[in-house]
Amino acid sequence: MAVKQKTLAKPFTIEGNGLHTGVDVVMRFLPAPENHGFKFKRVDLEEQTIIDADCDLVIDTSRGTLLEKDGARIGTIEHTLAALVGMDLDNVLIEVDNEEVPIIDGSSKYFIEGIENAGVIEQDADRDYFEVKEKIVYHDEKTGSKLIALPDDDYSLNVMISFNSEVLNNQYAILDSIKDFKDEIANCRTFVFLHELEFLLNNNLVKGGDLSNAIVIIDKEIGQEELNRIADLFNHDRVEVKPQGILNNVDLIFDNECARHKLLDVIGDLVLVGKHIKGRIIATKPGHGANTMMAKAIKSYIRKERRSAPQIDPSQKPVMDIARIKELLPHRFPFLMVDKVVSIDKDSIVGIKNVTVNEPFFQGHFPSEPVMPGVLLVEAMAQTGGLFVLNQMEGKYSTYFIRIDNVKFRRKIVPGDILVFKITLASPIRRGIANMKGLCYVGGKVAAEGDFMAQVVKSGE
Repeated sequence: MAVKQKTLAKPFTIEGNGLHTGVDVVMRFLPAPENHGFKFKRVDLEEQTIIDADCDLVIDTSRGTLLEKDGARIGTIEHTLAALVGMDLDNVLIEVDNEEVPIIDGSSKYFIEGIENAGVIEQDADRDYFEVKEKIVYHDEKTGSKLIALPDDDYSLNVMISFNSEVLNNQYAILDSIKDFKDEIANCRTFVFLHELEFLLNNNLVKGGDLSNAIVIIDKEIGQEELNRIADLFNHDRVEVKPQGILNNVDLIFDNECARHKLLDVIGDLVLVGKHIKGRIIATKPGHGANTMMAKAIKSYIRKERRSAPQIDPSQKPVMDIARIKELLPHRFPFLMVDKVVSIDKDSIVGIKNVTVNEPFFQGHFPSEPVMPGVLLVEAMAQTGGLFVLNQMEGKYSTYFIRIDNVKFRRKIVPGDILVFKITLASPIRRGIANMKGLCYVGGKVAAEGDFMAQVVKSGE
């Protein structure tokens, strides 16, 4: 059963300081229409630039994930995005009045609370998942970071972290279902080693940090006088080191809270793929750099999969034979260009044409070197798209193609070729307008392609 897209029932607001910039930030989360996705809008800029949650826009991952579009930036987005996916949302517009998301307590907790208070509503459009069908791997040999995506019926994660530290060496966290994000992962805070904190302070970073929005890990001997100095820098009460090597400013929620937070970061960064994921992610020594590179690897796989030729079984019974095709299309000899349809689902169709030397156009195109005219390839793709649309209609309708763009021909079509047409709906059909992407394959390779816009009209109008 198809899962529907979801958005917020009403807006909500989050306020706080940016971790590194120290600036006051107001975020307003707004309901968004179907197929909108997650987007950040910089309302403090004159252009009010909208920045998509897209791995192709990542420009830095050294201290969180930073996106940039047309000169506008938004950083430390991972905890926000993890909360949106963890609460099963698809479409949200986030208005932000500065370049960094508030750090708050270093977790997704307050974003989760905001979503719960606002409520979630179901939309009409079906959700488009990326379903992992084969292993996808990203490995950074320099850092040892490795992320693997494997097939699974749910979105689940296994994360292992490893640091050269007696206090935090190896730690492991598992999330068997994204449905458990709120209870198992959302409250887990970011962590920092004391030596990193000192470096950040010395380099004019963590201006918005205090000792309440991170677990501070002490991995070397340190005197109370030095601890007092650090507490003063953050305007914090005096602190001490607990036996397990963390400052006594916070209590751990889980023994493996650090690993769980890294799992939270993986979820947030993989939102940048642009789709909900069905698969198991196994991450060893993850970080924002490796996470976003994995997101790019998955997105590249999706692009490749989208263009890959459908697997056709010649013995398979067609879902539309020529009789059904003639019921839906008005075309007849010599202009009916689809022999059968072998697959059709909610957003795509696959049709077949067998090209024989007896095609009437070969008599003149060309007598000594028969080549199928490119315009007829476009017509065949358009007819296949028309079958996709008309198959959904009750009553008699016609499709009229009102725009064809980005047409490319990759190879010539000759007698004996078997043409496989894959037409995919680019956006939901609205007000009788269908936008589709067409691909024609021969021998598993793209022979022609184009973008089509069709108007659906009731017959007789």
